[in-house]
Amino acid sequence: MASILAVDDSASMRQMVVFTLRGAGYDVTEAADGEQALNLAKSRKFNLVLTDINMPKMDGIELTRRLRALPAYKFVPIITLTTESATDKKMEGKAAGATGWIVKPFNPNQLIATIKKVIG
Repeated sequence: MASILAVDDSASMRQMVVFTLRGAGYDVTEAADGEQALNLAKSRKFNLVLTDINMPKMDGIELTRRLRALPAYKFVPIITLTTESATDKKMEGKAAGATGWIVKPFNPNQLIATIKKVIG
């Protein structure tokens, strides 16, 4: 079973993501901000990271940069799930190493299809 790290400062958004992904058979670990997510990622390997952009302590772009600097996460898919839809933000995310970009509110079927596409 693929293991996913879901990062969002909104508890209700994490709850919706977790519900959707667990329903599709994924093992999901939650983090409330980038700092907590980075610590979790250093302690265990995830098959995919799903992160918000706008969060306290460490935003999703910085989290992506830091994950890409870790040898274990050089090729792990990192998908942003955010309200940000501006082209410059997307380019910043891509430059940091994001694999994909999904704008909230998300369609559960689209989220699962995207994840299946990048991790099988």
